[in-house]
Amino acid sequence: MCALRDGNGSGGGGGMGTVCGREELTSRLGLEAVQRLAKDGCRLLQNHNYRLPDRNQAEAVGRVCLKERGRDVLVLRRVTSSVTSPSDRPSPTSSGGVSREDDCNKRYVVVSGTPLKILEHLLSDLRLDDQRGAMENRESEMLLDDFLLTYLVFMSTHDLCQALLGQYPYSMQIPHTHCPFTSWFVVSLTTFTYSSARCRGQEEGKDALFRKRKVLRLVSHWSRLYKDFLKEEEHVRSFMKTLYRYVLEDLYEFPSLEKDLKEFQKLLRRRHTVDDCPPNQKSKQTYQQMSLKENSLQLRNSPADQREVICCVYVSPDSYLSVHTHAALEARELLRILGLKLDKAEEDMVLAVVSHTGERRMLQPSDCVYSESLTPQGKLVACHRDLTEILPPLTDCAELSRRPVRLLGINTWDVAAALTHLDWSLFKSIHEQELVYYTLSRAPGSGHTAALSVLLQRCNEVQQWVMSEVLMCVSLNKRVQLLKKFIKIAAHCKAQRNLNSAFAIIMGLNTAAVSRLNQTWEKCPGKFKKLFSELELITDPSLNHKAYREAFKRMKPPKIPFMPLLLKDITFIHEGNKTFHDNLVNFEKLHMIADTVRMIRHCQSDQPGNEVIGVDSAEVRASVHYLHIIDNQQTLFELSHKLEPRA
Repeated sequence: MCALRDGNGSGGGGGMGTVCGREELTSRLGLEAVQRLAKDGCRLLQNHNYRLPDRNQAEAVGRVCLKERGRDVLVLRRVTSSVTSPSDRPSPTSSGGVSREDDCNKRYVVVSGTPLKILEHLLSDLRLDDQRGAMENRESEMLLDDFLLTYLVFMSTHDLCQALLGQYPYSMQIPHTHCPFTSWFVVSLTTFTYSSARCRGQEEGKDALFRKRKVLRLVSHWSRLYKDFLKEEEHVRSFMKTLYRYVLEDLYEFPSLEKDLKEFQKLLRRRHTVDDCPPNQKSKQTYQQMSLKENSLQLRNSPADQREVICCVYVSPDSYLSVHTHAALEARELLRILGLKLDKAEEDMVLAVVSHTGERRMLQPSDCVYSESLTPQGKLVACHRDLTEILPPLTDCAELSRRPVRLLGINTWDVAAALTHLDWSLFKSIHEQELVYYTLSRAPGSGHTAALSVLLQRCNEVQQWVMSEVLMCVSLNKRVQLLKKFIKIAAHCKAQRNLNSAFAIIMGLNTAAVSRLNQTWEKCPGKFKKLFSELELITDPSLNHKAYREAFKRMKPPKIPFMPLLLKDITFIHEGNKTFHDNLVNFEKLHMIADTVRMIRHCQSDQPGNEVIGVDSAEVRASVHYLHIIDNQQTLFELSHKLEPRA
């Protein structure tokens, strides 16, 4: 089978010619699809007439390349669908009398293509409620998921909005000569093939209705997937407003769009009324029927007010107190926390912002201590009231000897449960798209990776906290007790399926400054050393962290993965595979990224149950919400050598 072309016999210009291989094409795609292809002037090249570059011919079996004007625009791979919807089942025999029962189970998934052709194929592959079976629904929406989760790799959100407007068959759109996104070439090898807008001025009513509904279904899926990510994008708001106006104007011709419109209304972040419609399109009935009063969403509070943050207050030249809090924390409340944690009178301390030049600005009690602009300006410090000096350095052994070790008096399961609940509150707020934004380093500082950044910061600080607590304990016996405590806490975190904190604690105990404390480890009981050796196995990086991956796979959700390793996997896929092959988007790479990103969805698919319950006291919460951390490696080694000098 060679190219399928328009039947006008011309060989130049748009690449038109005679029809060739129609019978074989009909047996594979169905008579209706072939008639549409021939009518629309589309060209199809089967895989044995197209050689994929740098691939073994055996791998190319079952692949189809679609060409437009002599250029490859879409490469598909044939797969077997487990379920076929009743609407897609053909008659018992094709026009040639050959049974097509086996062919009806064939679907085609994207290998590579231009962004627009991939989008068009995904729309054609998308099934509506009355067209699909459960398995087909999952398969088509999984491919749609791949595209929506990763489109930022190869196109901007603005480009996607324009492409979606081009895919919505609306007679009053700008002509395609002025808008490159309105060229139509949609091919579906499992259902029907849509017509080309360049070849005919208006689509048939049923096909147009299906396509309108599919665009709305895709936008609905996109909005649910990205949640609050899209509401700050001005061009997204403009796109949603324009699309909503299109649907309103189509309601008279297509009354069945009313149900889809009501679902679309729920996605809007602000109230739109028919005032958005052109004056000549308004009617009294539309005013009464389509007002969004009943369907509008309540305005939400500012996301900055609800965001969880980690505020770092330097309490000495080489250490800080890490406070897990909300963005609206005031100076007076933070001083109270500092006084309780450091055993100092809060009235003797003040908070100041110290710039890089050394200038200090005192905060008033009602001032908000958290600001996204604080880091580039300087750091937050706790000073004596006269602003003359910061608190004493931690290398002062006299100061350390007076420091109480509160963790020794708290039950290890309760500490692990508090760690897990805090980590879960951070982890469940992470959007899947944050991993893509983080990997691509798109729009730094825009807030697109806020929740992920807080969890990563938390993981790093738990590791530093473990080191700091051990090295700030000058008593050998108490230090041994701390080792035992942390080993048990790590084991409990693993039992509670919180591998983020379990990893952090194990790595903290494995750092050079702690692991070199031979006297401390020798006094640790053998059963704790054995338990620690077993825990160390999940941090073993050999065979691409095989031990961790197998242990994590056996755990049922909800569970918290070790986030740095998950980001490493996505970065490896992104940097180790080309985004484009011969100017076509490598969709197989996007599928691998999306499949890894969806791990977040799987882990968040349930809520922690009764197996993660501890005593929720102020003391336990304070032990994990307010971490005293030494962030200077030189100071840590100095403390380590003071505790146990080198022989």
